[in-house]
Amino acid sequence: MAKQEVKVQYLENMAFKANVNGHEIVLDAAEQVGGEDRGPRPKPLMLTALAGCTGMDVVSILKKMRVEFDDFNVTVEGDLTEEHPKQFYKMNVIYEFKGTNLPMEKLKKAVSLSEERYCGVSASYKKAMEITSEIRIIE
Repeated sequence: MAKQEVKVQYLENMAFKANVNGHEIVLDAAEQVGGEDRGPRPKPLMLTALAGCTGMDVVSILKKMRVEFDDFNVTVEGDLTEEHPKQFYKMNVIYEFKGTNLPMEKLKKAVSLSEERYCGVSASYKKAMEITSEIRIIE
């Protein structure tokens, strides 16, 4: 089996530095909990991971289908529990396409393939929470 690893190095206060695929990311906490807001918090990066993973899949699939669009955004909304440990219990993925005469059936097919076959982040998260999605077209 393939293995991936990320190591974070403590910097100071609540800040850590991560090296991910040769790219440095600083993680930090909000000022009200002792951080300096030098970088993102870990939980929102979970939303980022899902958005990036499925977004890359959808673009790749649509390119193979020869579907052209003017713009494409993926928004992931996450609902957290009220009690500690605060964790996501639901995520909603919004696929927003801009363009004219976009073929909805092909968009649905690309999203479905990502969600059910290709996106490893989605597959992992589905084991822990409900994942929903919607497609929006802006002409």
